[in-house]
Formats: sequence, structure tokens, C-alpha cells
Amino acid sequence: MIRGNSIQLSDHFTFKKLFRFVIAPICTMIFTSIYGIVDGFFVSNYVGNTAFASLNLVMPYIMMVASVGFMFGTGGNALVSLHLGLDEKQKAKEYFSLIVYTLIGIGVVLAVVSIFLAPGISKLLGASEAMLPYCVLYLRINMIGIVFFMLQNLFQSFLITAEKPRIGFAITLIAGCTNMLLDWILVGICSLGIAGAAWATVTSQIVGGIVPFVYFVVSKSSILKLTGTKFEVKVIAKTCGNGVSEFLSNVSASIVGFLYNLQLMRYVGENGVSAYGVIMYVSFVFVAIYIGYSMGVAPIIGFNYGSGNKSELQNIFRKSVGILTITNILMFVLDESLTVPMAKIFVGYNQALNELTIRGMRIYSIAFLVMGFNIFASAFFTALSNGRVSAILSVIRTLILQLIMIYLLPMLLDVDGLWAVVIAVEGISLIVTIYYILKNRKNYGYMK
Repeated sequence: MIRGNSIQLSDHFTFKKLFRFVIAPICTMIFTSIYGIVDGFFVSNYVGNTAFASLNLVMPYIMMVASVGFMFGTGGNALVSLHLGLDEKQKAKEYFSLIVYTLIGIGVVLAVVSIFLAPGISKLLGASEAMLPYCVLYLRINMIGIVFFMLQNLFQSFLITAEKPRIGFAITLIAGCTNMLLDWILVGICSLGIAGAAWATVTSQIVGGIVPFVYFVVSKSSILKLTGTKFEVKVIAKTCGNGVSEFLSNVSASIVGFLYNLQLMRYVGENGVSAYGVIMYVSFVFVAIYIGYSMGVAPIIGFNYGSGNKSELQNIFRKSVGILTITNILMFVLDESLTVPMAKIFVGYNQALNELTIRGMRIYSIAFLVMGFNIFASAFFTALSNGRVSAILSVIRTLILQLIMIYLLPMLLDVDGLWAVVIAVEGISLIVTIYYILKNRKNYGYMK
């Protein structure tokens, strides 16, 4: 039997049991987003607006590189969950190990290349002469820990598949506290500036990547373990195919982040980049809830798809739609309520920047009314091993519509158009999502 925290993937999930199973990954993602925000808080308040804008300028590139870990984690998770559902446990362990080892190799190559090209990357992102030293320094230090960050992202998915989500949350908690404590010491007390913030992040990523690696090596209770394996191109290809939507989502988000920053520099200047950074920090926390829920239910979906249990697949889908409907409304209300205090925490020292941030956040928050459905749908098809549909949904939502709206809406609404881009994108994406959900319902049996 496959067990973890008294809940099996093969169980029938009531609302209570589903909540118990997904609460750890949700908390993990929320806490991950919160401790990622701490760098921005300390840099903004202790170093200044230029350094804060520089951090936000290079962050999309860092997240783009790290997204390889998300791709291997979500795509590999779907493949491994499928074989667990087929009761092929040894094959699941071997595939899991191959995915981990391959990711390490890819991560090292990307880190070395990024360190070498850091000045050129920073200029390409639009760094001014004043911002360039900050950008290069923060980017290079972060690349030292990028492999561990990739592993941290990957292991969070697999700890859920191994039915150890609480261990995943504990690891994130330890890594997050490490980051926040070191930010306070290195930036707040020792005045090491943006370098101190970067080293705090890297140290936390090392903790977040090494601890689960060791766990999967020595654990005797986990259904997944790191073992000897052989390289199989088809396994890596299938992993990338399954997870390509999550990879494209992150890469697209990074590309859009680049373009947002360029447009904001054009329309507003440094203040625009800083305001956008604050909006993204706040939205990361709310989006983390959707991502955490999707990560939590993905192994259940993959397992029941593999075992052919359509009635439970219908149960999970139906409950997910209800949960997300309520969550969307709560996220909108909460974001509207937190707009003023959150803006004050980050940029309260600059009245013009503070007002710009508040207006942007109030417009942006409307998108939360539908965003959860779109994020879940992409993860849902990934869990069903349908990388094609998942990729289509992701590319349309996170790239194509964004590219159109990011240039169209500012021409119509000026700066407000940049904040409203996400509303138009999520609204149109919901229509596309509904179309693919209805189109594929008979193929997978998740709707009666």
C-alpha cells in the first residue's frame, strides 16, 4: 500500500481529506513566495530604489533559469505518478532518479553560462548605467545557488508524490527562515547591500536543495528513493513533454517581465519598475495558493488516471472547481484590502511611488476573480500526461495574449493599461480553458 500521513493516493477524497492532503503544498508555496519577498523588502528599505529596481529587473531571468526545475518536477511527477498508479514501483524509482541526476547536469551548465554572460544579460534587460553594477552582482551570486534552487523546486513536487508533503513544508520552512534571518543580518545589520540579500537567498536555496536530496537517499519509508539508473532519452523527453507547459509558463512570465520593465521604464522610469516589483511580490503570495493546490492534487489526478478510476477523477475535478470558485473571490477581496498596507511596507518612503503602486495593485487584483481556474487547468492536463493541451493553455495565457496586450493596452489607457493587461489576459484565457475542458472531457472521463 502507498501511504503517507495516513492518506493514500488511492483513497476516496472528501473535502476534508483533500484539504488535509493539499494544505502542506499550499503552505509550502505560500511560505516560499513570502521568503522570496524578503530580499526585496530589505533591499528597498536599506539600500534604496535603484538597487530595488535592479533586483526586480534581473529577477525574471533568474526565474526563467530556475523554471527548468519546475519543468522536470511537474513533468517527471506526472510520469512517476502514472507508474505508481500502474504499480510499477521500481520503474518509478529509476525514472525519479534519472530525472534528478539529469537536472543537476543541466543546472550546472546554465549556471556557468549565466555567470559569464551576466553583464550582457543585464544590459539586454534594460539596465541603466546606475543599475548595471547591482544587476550583475545580484545575478552572478544567485547563479551560484541556481542548481540547488532547481532541485528545491523539483523535490517539492516529488515529496507530494511520495506522500510526504509535510516534510516538503518543513524543508521550505527551514530554508525560508534561513533566508529571512540572513537578510536581517547581512543587509540590515552588516550593511552588505544587494550582495548580502543575494547570499542570503543562495544559502537558503542550498538548504532547500540538499536536505531533500539527502532524504531521498537515506529514507527507508519513502516510496521514492534515489537509486542507480540508466540514461533513457525517451524518459527525459517524456518528462520535458509533460512539464513543458509549466516551463513555458515560467519562461513566458520572464519574457513578459522583461517587456513589462521595458515598457515601464519608457512610460514611468525606475518608479514603474519598482511599483511592478511590489505588485508581483504581493501577487506571488496569492498565485502560490493556486500553484500549491494544483501541485497537491496533481499526484492524485495522475494516480487515478493511471489506475483507470474515472469516478474518483470526476470527484477531484468537481471539488476543485468548487474550491477554486470560492478561493478566487477571497483572493480578490484580500488583495483589495491589503493594497495600502503592502505598498506602505515596501515603498512608503516615496509618496509618488507609493501612490503609483496602490493604483496598480487595485487594478491588477481584478484578475484574481478568474486566475485560479486557468492555473489549475494547465496543471490538470499535465497530471493527465497531456503536455500538448497544457502547453497550448500556457502559451496562450502567459505569452501570446500577454505580448499583444502589453503593447496594445498602454496605447489605449497609458500606464493604467499596463496594470490592466492581466485582467484582459485572464479573462480571454478562461474562455480558452473552458473550451479545452469541455473538448477533452470524454477522452479522460473527468466529467459525466
